[in-house]
Amino acid sequence: MRKTQRPDFTRAVQWLSKHMTTLTQACLVLCLALISVAYIRIFNPTASESAFSPASRPLPIYNVDTQEKKIAISFDAAWGEEKTDEILQILKDRDIETTFFLVGYWVDKYPDRVRQIAEAGHEIGNHSNTHPHMSELSEAQIVQELNDLSDKVEALTGTRPTLFRPPYGDYDDEVVLTARKNGYEVVQWNVDSLDWKNLGVTPMVERVMKNLAPGAIVLFHNNSQYITEALPIILDAILEEGYEIVPVSELIVDGEYWIDHTGKQYAGTVGGANG
Repeated sequence: MRKTQRPDFTRAVQWLSKHMTTLTQACLVLCLALISVAYIRIFNPTASESAFSPASRPLPIYNVDTQEKKIAISFDAAWGEEKTDEILQILKDRDIETTFFLVGYWVDKYPDRVRQIAEAGHEIGNHSNTHPHMSELSEAQIVQELNDLSDKVEALTGTRPTLFRPPYGDYDDEVVLTARKNGYEVVQWNVDSLDWKNLGVTPMVERVMKNLAPGAIVLFHNNSQYITEALPIILDAILEEGYEIVPVSELIVDGEYWIDHTGKQYAGTVGGANG
């Protein structure tokens, strides 16, 4: 009768002993990776979305996917008008057309400025009638804010705004969907000059130029403290880098599009909450 040979685990034991430290480290790394993924999915679910997939909720346009060296400059006007003449002259000297987002009470107070902006070839966008936090309003109130401002602008210029920028950058799904349902594209920005903080000319210039890229939408305010000093420097630097500056409506996609989780707009169609 043949004697059964017992398996020899000596080599396996020796291999495990030799590589135990490496295996332990690999297991630890794997565990940490799994914990990190779980944390992201629970506490920051949008961070796990691909930049090449649509956002999971309706978003405004923050910037545009384009290979062209083209950007948009925008001004929010909610207070003051003393610097309007100089801003318009700075833009005219460089043959630049931009977008001014106006608030209703600014339009009421400065109707001649509204006409002046439009006659200079600049686009006028809707920045609400009373500058409220839009996410706190009902659908009917959102529509009222949009219509009241647009009625005023159309009466003064003959052109009705088609772009809407929520005051304070404040919005929720209902704000975005209601605006689009009423014929407005909702536009934010991805380059903030922070001019409203009155930090000085150099910080404004450095911040804008550092974050500039094709498809960017830059935010300024028409009556900020250093706007007329910083604007010529910024515009000249942008032009020197070979960019074309256009109104927002000429930058964004005209036709079918989709928006990723960062707010970047892409031409074409992809299923999801936007597009």
